[in-house]
Amino acid sequence: MQLFLISGLSGSGKSVALKVLEDSGYYCVDNLPADLLTALVEHLQQAGYSNIAVSIDVRSANSVQRLPDLLQQIRQHGVDVHVLFLDAQNDTLIKRFSETRRLHPLSDTSLLSNDKTARTLPECVSYERELLATISDIGHHIDTTELNANSLRSWIKQFIKVDRARLTLLFQSFGYKHGIPLDSDLVFDVRCLPNPHYSPDLRPLTGCDAPVIDFLENTPDTQQMFGDIRDFVARWLPSFVADNRSYLTVAIGCTGGQHRSVYLAEKLARHFEHQQQVLVRHRELTQ
Repeated sequence: MQLFLISGLSGSGKSVALKVLEDSGYYCVDNLPADLLTALVEHLQQAGYSNIAVSIDVRSANSVQRLPDLLQQIRQHGVDVHVLFLDAQNDTLIKRFSETRRLHPLSDTSLLSNDKTARTLPECVSYERELLATISDIGHHIDTTELNANSLRSWIKQFIKVDRARLTLLFQSFGYKHGIPLDSDLVFDVRCLPNPHYSPDLRPLTGCDAPVIDFLENTPDTQQMFGDIRDFVARWLPSFVADNRSYLTVAIGCTGGQHRSVYLAEKLARHFEHQQQVLVRHRELTQ
């Protein structure tokens, strides 16, 4: 049996992720209390289900803190467990709740705490982040701050298809003016490199287009930066593999996330694709 567990902050896209898994043939359960996870898996295993997906979040109250131990017990029964944690910056989560006029789950002061003081929306988001801190690193982390629903669906489909028995090396380009991705493991700042943005002919293009590639290929500093990042990742990758990591996200950032970071993410992916399982994502090109 294969179990996908989806968790994360309210408003980060968990419902979108669960729907993608449902459309991919998974038996899906939303908002399951964490303490019922083991019983559900045993029941569905006996019923002959091979692919299930479960969403568990802060509404599971204090039992959500026990998820790491529960998942370890489930793995010991031969279940292939994979965890996806969705996140977004606080101001984005607040904006999403404000736009949809939905109540945050922690607006209910009877949940999780004996403190009956009413919470504002920003306080709810901060409190939820605090409560989920112990489980935010137990799986693959996706920052949905700058993602629309279609892009998130695409990323979830990629996540489903990869061989999770091997480490996946994920190169992600981004623009600093939109913030550093929360799901980054390693972050490299390439804003010091010559910027194609200042060339009128190159400005509307991206780092995937031949004229931009030619420009950066002929820039010595860009090639030196590529070599330094390549060597750093190659040097430490075996240590991440030995640590039983499923994903290593290498984020490459330039000012707008359109030219330099895209070019380097693509080039690094091509270099490592014959050695590792590789994915490439361009955050600012998905809008």
